[in-house]
Amino acid sequence: MADGFSTAAFYTVAMMVVSYLICGIPFGKILTRVMTHKDIQAEGSGNIGTTNALRVAGPKVAALTLAFDLLKGMVCVMFFRDVVVAGNSWAPDVSTDVMVALVALAALYGHIFTPYLKFHGGKGIATGVGILFGFAWPLALIHLAIFIVLVAITRYVSVGSIVTAAVVPLTVHIMFPALNPIALAIWALLGWTVVWAHRGNIARLRAGTESKLSFGSKKEA
Repeated sequence: MADGFSTAAFYTVAMMVVSYLICGIPFGKILTRVMTHKDIQAEGSGNIGTTNALRVAGPKVAALTLAFDLLKGMVCVMFFRDVVVAGNSWAPDVSTDVMVALVALAALYGHIFTPYLKFHGGKGIATGVGILFGFAWPLALIHLAIFIVLVAITRYVSVGSIVTAAVVPLTVHIMFPALNPIALAIWALLGWTVVWAHRGNIARLRAGTESKLSFGSKKEA
C-alpha cells in the first residue's frame, strides 16, 4: 500500500511540475512580440490572454494565443490521464481522480502564475477550457457553450468567463457524481481561482465601468 501510494505521489508531483512549467509559457506575449513587435503587457489591460491579444495585436495573434493556451492545458492533462494513469496499475488506496485533479490545478496555476513573467500570467479561461477538454471533452463543451451564450447576450467577455469558471464544481459533480470528494474540492479550487483572477473585472462590473467586447477598444472586456 505504502509503496503504491509513494509511486503515485512521485508521478503526480513530477507531472504537476512539468505541467506548471509548460502551461506557464506565455504564448500571448511571445506571439504578440514576434508577430507585431509589441509588448502585450504594456498595452491594453496588460493581460497576456486572448482578449487583450485581440485588442493589442489583432485577430490572427488572438486566435493563435487562444489555440496555444487551450492546447497546453489539454495536452498536459490528457497525457497524464491517458498515458501515465491509464498505463499503470495502482494500489487500492490510490485515488486516480485526485491525481488527475492535482495535475489539472498545477496546469492552471502555471498559466495564471507563470514563473517566466514574475508570476503574473493570464486569467485562465483558455487554459482552463483546455484542461477540461483533457479531462472530459463533453464537460468542456458545456462550459464553452455557457461562455459563448453569456458573451453573446451580455457582450461582456468577463461575465462569460466568471460564470463558466464559478460553476465548475457543479458541472463536474453532475457529470461525475461518484468522483472522490477531495478531487471535487480540487476542481472547485480550480474554477474559483479563475474567478479570483477576474477580481478586477468583477469590481468594474459592479461599478458599471467594465468595457463590452469591441474590436476597436483597447480595454479588456
